This record gives sequence, C-alpha cells and structure tokens, in this order.
Amino acid sequence: MLILYGVLFILVENWNKRRKPKVETLSDLSYCTAFCIGLFQVLALIPGTSRSGATILGGILLGASRTVSAEFTFFLAIPVMFGASLLKMLKFGFTYSGMEIAILLTGMIVAFAVSILAIKFLMGYIKKHDFKAFGYYRIILGALVLLYFLVFANV
Repeated sequence: MLILYGVLFILVENWNKRRKPKVETLSDLSYCTAFCIGLFQVLALIPGTSRSGATILGGILLGASRTVSAEFTFFLAIPVMFGASLLKMLKFGFTYSGMEIAILLTGMIVAFAVSILAIKFLMGYIKKHDFKAFGYYRIILGALVLLYFLVFANV
C-alpha cells in the first residue's frame, strides 16, 4: 500500500496540474463534499494507508485544491485523535495519580505545540510544492520495507 499510494500521489498531482479546482477555500467546501472526503478516511483501515494521505487524495479527486484538501484533513484529524485518546483513557480507567495527570498534561501540551509547528510548516510547503515528493518517499519506503521482509523473512 505504501507503493500504491505513492504512485497515486504522483498520478493525481499530474492530473491536478491540468485542472482548476472547484473548491479553493474551506468556506467553499459543501457539506456533501466534506462528507465524501471524510469517507476516504475508511481507506486508512487498510494497513500501510495513511489517513491523511487518503483524505488529501480524496479531496483533490473531488475538486478541492491541494491547500483546502490538506487543511480539511487536519480538521478531520481532531475528532479521530480525540476519540482514540478517549478510548485509551477508558481502557486504562480514570484512576490516575497526580504524577500521571501531570505527565499526561505535559505530553498533551508538547504534542499540541509540536503539531501546530508541523502543520504550519506543512501548509507553507503545500502552498509552494505538490505532493510528488511524498509519493516518491512512499515508493522508496515501500520498496525498503519489501526488501527488508525479503531479506529477513527467512531468518
């Protein structure tokens, strides 16, 4: 899937060069299109599929600009991450010591700050570049993973 989605990123970016996006701002995104982009998240259930990659590709295929697709993908991550965190907390129960709460809060604050910086960097990159580099990265990583399993599967 790493290789397949890498190829898809390159193909979609080549196709995207020849078209004008129908949706150029988040406010232009219709509820129907937003829902359909959200459905692309289901593809992330397939091992090796990036949730954000699937939704970005879905957004572009549905007529959104690269920037809108990426921004919307980050917004889609909020309920997913919140839900995953809540499930983990339910799994471990709510009997945290003061030290565990302090560690949890520190982790949340650091993760939030780092994610803001990463999103800011990525959005700046997306405005100037396409996703082909990400496609090539996925192809190379997929080839390395296959090579690893071919070499070390019999060990």
